Amino acid sequence: MPHSTARHLAEGPRVVLRHHTHEDGPEFTARVRESRDLHHPWLFPPDRADTYAAYATRLTEDPTRAGFLVCEKDGGDIAGFININNIVEGGFLSGALGYGAFAHAAGRGLMREGLDLVVRHAFGPMGLHRLEINVQPGNAASIALARACGFHLEGFSPKMLFVDGAWRDHQRWARTAEGPASA
Repeated sequence: MPHSTARHLAEGPRVVLRHHTHEDGPEFTARVRESRDLHHPWLFPPDRADTYAAYATRLTEDPTRAGFLVCEKDGGDIAGFININNIVEGGFLSGALGYGAFAHAAGRGLMREGLDLVVRHAFGPMGLHRLEINVQPGNAASIALARACGFHLEGFSPKMLFVDGAWRDHQRWARTAEGPASA
């Protein structure tokens, strides 16, 4: 379903960036269900109307979170999502990124373009200084995206997050506002 350009926060050659709305629920949850094999065992976004409604509410009302949809310019289809969680103000000005592509868009470079737009938005209008991505070591696609967007490996956090029934190790990738732009 095409979406109004008035809601776009940023635009790249092939994607636009915008916030979640409750009206996105049917398309978002359908894309999640189509993408289960791609996402498993790394992430579990909401796949039902009720869980999406709660998710979208948190992303739109909680000041410590910001949620973005990466949408294809042609047609407006949702290609993926990128969230900034744990936003801290004051002397830290930091947030933790989480993201996922949908199966129809995977491997097409759309998330790379979208993540570049989110990083610019976070370091620009949002005024953040640091972004961090925590990714399981076996998630090669996510690591490649972080690296391509100028993030550098900072460290390793054993048993950092409870994912898919167990505490999982994660690598910490980070970037600051002064860091190099993506290659």
